[in-house]
Amino acid sequence: MRILLQYLLSAVFIAQMYLAMVAYALAWLPAVLWNRDNAIRAVHAYARWVRASAAALVGLRSEIRGEIPEDEVVIAAKHQSFFDIILIISVVPRPKFIMKKELLWAPIVGWYARRLGCIPVDRGKGGEAMRRMVAEVKAAREERPGQLIIYPQGTRVAAGATKPYKVGVGVLYAQLKQDCVPVATNVGVFWPRHGLLRKPGLAVVEFLPRIPAGQRVEAFMAEIEEVVEGASNRLMTEAGFHRPG
Repeated sequence: MRILLQYLLSAVFIAQMYLAMVAYALAWLPAVLWNRDNAIRAVHAYARWVRASAAALVGLRSEIRGEIPEDEVVIAAKHQSFFDIILIISVVPRPKFIMKKELLWAPIVGWYARRLGCIPVDRGKGGEAMRRMVAEVKAAREERPGQLIIYPQGTRVAAGATKPYKVGVGVLYAQLKQDCVPVATNVGVFWPRHGLLRKPGLAVVEFLPRIPAGQRVEAFMAEIEEVVEGASNRLMTEAGFHRPG
């Protein structure tokens, strides 16, 4: 009976989350048209709503740990579900994402992404996409400074699953000559990539000590994977998750 109730509450939570997305987008539209900076205020407000409603409806509390960067850095984050995006953008002052190109055409999300200064990437074009990504990031730094968020594995990865880190984060780190802030999470334990059920518990996003600019790409890639995966595994174990097998 309890699990059925949790499924029902999860369905209610998800429905209101998307309705709230539309409501916030429309309510903030005049302000965002007037000043692009209001797009940041809008997504901050929406992210706080999702965090609060997750706690109230499905018992999924959330916590941010570590030092939140306020300067221009590359944020290399573990990505397990939509909720880790919500947690990061709820606290990062000027978030902008490296995102797959297809999302530009998504209703609401695509338009707000443009206003935030997100960088679309055509993942099917290999080296050409990489060069274009770096060029667009450099061009956008003057117009839309902020914290550039990239998911080194390139997609959501289920709790306990493994997926290699892509070199794109290393290329950005080297080309931009900026510090990198690794980010770990355990949100996939409670909010999976797919499916309806949202479980109660404490979802955590942790900002880890920054990696100073200037390392060789190979050394940086080894370090970023080690620290993000190690910290994420620690957070998942803390949440009661045990890797199958």
